[in-house]
Amino acid sequence: MSTTMSIRIGIDVGGTFTDFLVIYPDGSRRIHKTSSVPSDPPQAVLNGLRELADLEGTTVEEFVDRIGMIVHGTTVTTNALLTRRGPKTAMLVTEGFRDVLPMRHGTREDGYDNLLAMPEPLAPRHLRLPIEGRMDYQGEEVTPLDEDGVRAAAATLREQGVESVAISFMHSHANAAHEQRAAELLRELLPDVYLTESAELLGQARYYERSSAAVLNSYAGPIISSYLTTLTGLLEEVRFGGLLLMMQSNGGVATPDQLARRAALSLLSGPASGPTAGLLVTAEHGWDSCLTVDMGGTSFDAAAVKGGKPLVMTDGSIDRWSLALPSVDIHTIGAGGGSIASVDEGGLLSVGPQSAGAVPGPACYGRGGDRPTTTDADVVLGYLDPDSFLNGQMQLDKKAAEEAIRRDVAEPLGISVLEAAAGIYEMVNVSMASGVRDITVRRGLDPRDFPIVVAGGAGPVHAAAIAGELDIPVLITPRDSSIFCAAGMLVCDFKHDYVQSANDRLDSLDLDGLVHTWKAMAEEGRATLHGEGVGDDAISFEPSLDLRYKGQWYELGIPLDATMLDAPDVAAIASAFHAEHELLFGYHSDEMPIDVLNVRLSAVGRTSDERIDLSSEVPVDKPARPARREIWSPAQKAMVEVDVHQGTSMGPGTRLSGPAVIELGTTTIVVLDQYDCVVDRSGSFVMYLRERAAEIEAQLNL
Repeated sequence: MSTTMSIRIGIDVGGTFTDFLVIYPDGSRRIHKTSSVPSDPPQAVLNGLRELADLEGTTVEEFVDRIGMIVHGTTVTTNALLTRRGPKTAMLVTEGFRDVLPMRHGTREDGYDNLLAMPEPLAPRHLRLPIEGRMDYQGEEVTPLDEDGVRAAAATLREQGVESVAISFMHSHANAAHEQRAAELLRELLPDVYLTESAELLGQARYYERSSAAVLNSYAGPIISSYLTTLTGLLEEVRFGGLLLMMQSNGGVATPDQLARRAALSLLSGPASGPTAGLLVTAEHGWDSCLTVDMGGTSFDAAAVKGGKPLVMTDGSIDRWSLALPSVDIHTIGAGGGSIASVDEGGLLSVGPQSAGAVPGPACYGRGGDRPTTTDADVVLGYLDPDSFLNGQMQLDKKAAEEAIRRDVAEPLGISVLEAAAGIYEMVNVSMASGVRDITVRRGLDPRDFPIVVAGGAGPVHAAAIAGELDIPVLITPRDSSIFCAAGMLVCDFKHDYVQSANDRLDSLDLDGLVHTWKAMAEEGRATLHGEGVGDDAISFEPSLDLRYKGQWYELGIPLDATMLDAPDVAAIASAFHAEHELLFGYHSDEMPIDVLNVRLSAVGRTSDERIDLSSEVPVDKPARPARREIWSPAQKAMVEVDVHQGTSMGPGTRLSGPAVIELGTTTIVVLDQYDCVVDRSGSFVMYLRERAAEIEAQLNL
């Protein structure tokens, strides 16, 4: 089925809501939200498709028959890892290195916290089995693999009921023969067990990082495989015959088969499409850099886009374990609409990371939740209208919100309910501003230089306050803000990453060998993309090198131009490294030798030439006279009466001054006192500091 003549759907399964963005062949779109089903996440996908079919007055089979492509993101593996509801996982390690996971780098994350407990390894010690056999750092065999030892280990794992195994041997990045043979034996003896070979997943030096990534992959493998089996089964029931693609943490998409093999790429994939969606919004004004913030019901995600590409990290971690696979650099904190507020024994207010989630949800949802949350505070402060929440599909209970805040926050602190709600609001805003600082300042970036693109159902309520904390002058809230990641999924390309360790000096690097390495990676990437149905004319490659000054511990990933694939330019590579080092650390040294640690290549396959066009005609309802209601003004420290505008009646060019509220059905934009707002040509709401209006408006394409 041609995806250009059929419906395309982006589906983002969150902790509280599952978001749908439906793009019709004529370019029109429909936004839909349905409650997530934490006990059976794929069910929310089917529920949403049924609801969409009902809205169109057709059967789900007839509706699904018109769908050419579904791009889907899920946090199911992340949630299972964080709550330790995953499979029984084991590990084969080189003899003498049984404790590679708990030893990690040999240091604590926080050197000054003597009470910091070690995280519990996903593969417990009695399931980390040492195997005799050794390669040296150059890939030469020192000790043969003990195949009988592997067979004995397989018998032990069978007795223990192990469901997944990671194989990680010393120096396998230089020669993977021992890992490959051990995997062959395990596949014969334990055919139903999920297997990860560390060098196949992450062919680079550093034993702990490679081992940790392999264990994470094996832990996530059965979870995502089961999820995909259930999901594809549900889609087959309603006769879906289109293309199903899954979001990866590297910011690209892949087929379910590819993601099941490299399951760890699903661990940070939930918000990975947000930065790509941010570019859609800022491109309208000619900006190729931005910050994206996405506040949903459970978490807050911040990311940076620079030079037209999301920033990618290769030193990421999840639940305090190294992931090391290329991932979009997203800072996530437990601060969402459902984050629970509480007062500790010392009388200190905290908000999150515990969340009320979808069930039972905030107190105001009336689903049995009785703990005060950020959303409850937003209702008490007048930011959310109990009658128009989610287009009126859900009635909020303001009295329940007030009662929860009174009991758990106001009375313990000896303050009024209104003051307590304002405290919750300010507390969560400071936490989120700190998250934005983390994503920028540690990269040598000044957050004041970037516009913020605001997403998530709760994001636009808090965005102006976050920007105020950071002195950021411009915020853009797209009309599709509440389903932002779902929109981003529909413009993400196929992406597969390859890495090979090196141990060379840049000035004496074998350039022919480098070209040969890149070409071998490119052929592997091309074959994978062909298997996903991508033609040669839609394939491109992005080379990079991990470099550091001699004697340094950490390296920097330096992206390179595609022309380097055939003709590497050592002087240009060195210059790019010096510039990046200067940006991050405030100095560089032209005389210092540069080490090459890893050779990398990303193979990118364009998913479609038909992109979502955010500058298409914006449907505008007949302007309605603004309603009035009281909201909390942080500047005036009081409730003030403001205009409440219907966002659907605000066409391009419409302006207003804060304080004010704009309601969009699936989200609410709070315009604080010091901001003005204008609707741009694509229908996005651009908020900016009034004192800098002339300067900022000159940069906007209105």
